Amino acid sequence: MDPSALCDTPETSDDAPRRATTIKDVARKARCSIASVSRVVNDSGPVSAALRRRIAAAVAELDFRPSEVGRSLVLKRSRTIGVLVPSVTNPVFADCLAGLQETARRAGHAVLIAQSDYEPGREVEAIAPLIAERPAGLVLTVCDPAASEARVRAAAAGIPTVLLFNEAGAAGDAVVTVDNRGAGREIAAALIRHGHRRISFVAGRFAASDRARARYEGVCDVLAAAGLPVAPPVEIDFIDGPDRIDLSELMAQSRPTAIVASNDLLAIGVVAALCRLRLSVPEDVSVAGFDGIAIGRLIAPALATIEWPARAMGAAAAAMLLDLVAGNAATAARVVSLPHLFRPGGTLADAQNAPR
Repeated sequence: MDPSALCDTPETSDDAPRRATTIKDVARKARCSIASVSRVVNDSGPVSAALRRRIAAAVAELDFRPSEVGRSLVLKRSRTIGVLVPSVTNPVFADCLAGLQETARRAGHAVLIAQSDYEPGREVEAIAPLIAERPAGLVLTVCDPAASEARVRAAAAGIPTVLLFNEAGAAGDAVVTVDNRGAGREIAAALIRHGHRRISFVAGRFAASDRARARYEGVCDVLAAAGLPVAPPVEIDFIDGPDRIDLSELMAQSRPTAIVASNDLLAIGVVAALCRLRLSVPEDVSVAGFDGIAIGRLIAPALATIEWPARAMGAAAAAMLLDLVAGNAATAARVVSLPHLFRPGGTLADAQNAPR
């Protein structure tokens, strides 16, 4: 027997661990400098088209996987996306986060999440740890884009930023949103078709949500055009939860036949508050909300609502941010508004004893 047959050397063994491919291997294969490979891998400098193709072919052939730590040091940014939302317990934002995280994951980015609890003053506090991580970019849902100090801090740090659900705060903002005002008009028009003439709007504090303010403005547009009374909004601080809402004063003074709530969680709280007053929904009072969260379809009767494509919005925000990070200047001034769907539900009915 050939003695060499008994020798299982590391160089020829199928079981031996393979040495990880290094940037030097790629440079040798592509017949170029290490600096050129670094510029292509990190997209951090000019390289001729021919050399770029050679390097890309070498990377693929050698299955080169650059160190994320090394990339972060070169780019001075992590492969992380920071996200600020008002609440992680509101299902509409949970759905947004699911879509955002999936899109980010496919692109090799992790996601860090912070919440502001619908408090403008907490936005800076919440965003500070995100900025400290030197993220590739930020996705923000803020209380008021025009007055948000968190946006100012992000801009000062030079971090690409996309607004989610907000209205554009300034020219050139990158925004993924919906037509909040148009949705308010749609709900108001539906209520009027059902004979409602006394319509109230219940919301959290407008200072905490430009979305709620826009929805109320849409309702007012339709009421004013129809010559109906426009009641001031009922702003409720429901920090203790929507199950603590008290509508006794509203029902005693205004006696609305319909109540529009600024979101579905609040609308469900309105239904519960009316029940505590021994009022039936929708027989005595119709109720409608915004968001289209799943629990609204599970209660009886099912909630009338405007349904947003929340998961798709999160995915679109992540995709837009990744374009910004890649230096796509055209994306930086985009405002994408996704369509909504009005779902009548069982909490909407004809007004009782109302003139047509």
